[in-house]
Amino acid sequence: MSGALHPFFERLKASLHQHPSKSLESGGMALREASVLAPLFMRGDEPWAILTMRPETLRHHPGQVAFPGGGREPKDVTPLHTALREAHEELGIAPEAVEVLGMLGTMPTITRFFVTPFVGVIPDGLPLEPNPHEIQEVLEVPLLRVRLEKRHAYQADRDAYVWEGSDRFIWGATYRMLQQLLEHVHRAV
Repeated sequence: MSGALHPFFERLKASLHQHPSKSLESGGMALREASVLAPLFMRGDEPWAILTMRPETLRHHPGQVAFPGGGREPKDVTPLHTALREAHEELGIAPEAVEVLGMLGTMPTITRFFVTPFVGVIPDGLPLEPNPHEIQEVLEVPLLRVRLEKRHAYQADRDAYVWEGSDRFIWGATYRMLQQLLEHVHRAV
């Protein structure tokens, strides 16, 4: 991606580097490496994120809202390569269209993955090509209007992020990633 970053994203990049998010340990368990990309864009003067709804047919995290990403493959040189490859495979986001700002804290998931989340900027209006085998729906989330609510999910009350006009909610590992991202977003505002 070429061109100057919006001043908000410059401040967000500084926050990601000056205030690293806390990483969670794997607890000594053997976990598969995975990475995700939190693709952000500016619409007007408001930062937005792209998330996906995973199809019910997937083996891992079916029906959940997630950032594009997945397991590391042998050809992936680094966790960042995994995140960019997966964003390209799932949404058609070319790696060169992403301005990587930094990363959030690594974390384990209950499905035995150890995830490294990256934050990157894509142009507003970038045409997306969702892979129907991996993506049921593409969600655009207004980061300054996301709010925390108690929701009923999978037979248990959980804290979840929601936003106006959507019946979707974000919980689990994506919730933890979004929580870290929002801390940086609020520093950058």
